[in-house]
Amino acid sequence: MLAEDLLNQMIPPLKVSDSAGKAARWLEEFHVDQLPVVQNREYRGMVTEADLIDVAADPDQLLSTVPFGFADVHVQRDQHFYTVMEMAIRNKVQLVPVLGEESEYIGVVTVGDTLAAFGQLPGAAGDNGILVLAMDERDYSLSQISRYVEENNAKILSAHVAQDELEPHRIRLTLKINTGSMGRIVATLERFGYVITAQFSGSSEITESDQERLDSLMRYLSF
Repeated sequence: MLAEDLLNQMIPPLKVSDSAGKAARWLEEFHVDQLPVVQNREYRGMVTEADLIDVAADPDQLLSTVPFGFADVHVQRDQHFYTVMEMAIRNKVQLVPVLGEESEYIGVVTVGDTLAAFGQLPGAAGDNGILVLAMDERDYSLSQISRYVEENNAKILSAHVAQDELEPHRIRLTLKINTGSMGRIVATLERFGYVITAQFSGSSEITESDQERLDSLMRYLSF
């Protein structure tokens, strides 16, 4: 499932010509922590409540004069939804903007949308989990990683490899595993030198490790 398949049509973007007061109202109305900002369909970043604190006394101030971030936080329309989830986790955001072929803004995907897509995958019922590993390209061996997982009485249901945007010689491997109890699997992988950058447990119990690694994601869930 691709990012364009998960676009949330209920959350509109703000424009740089909109006021800070409008941005604050929309954040409250749509119950989100960020909203994308565009200029002539060009994605400029996302505005948050924190960005609006300094201009609270002047709600008519235009967003074009308000400093906001997340300009580099986005995915392309044809990227896998695992990439959307990784982007959300890594940047601790609730929304991930989606861009088209000409880098034009086409919509957003929410964390809830990505988790819903995860739940629709074959074998997603019950306790499953997601692990995101970072490694050098030369260290990638799915068969080796699979063996470590299977040694802990689990199986890899699917795997997705993506290039690390910041480090060209490194990759991110996202694994869907048929168990929500991933403590022993994580310990095994880390013992053999793999770096776990994020994990999500679909089980009803949130472990301390889950909470520490995915605190931004868990705020939007109610397991």
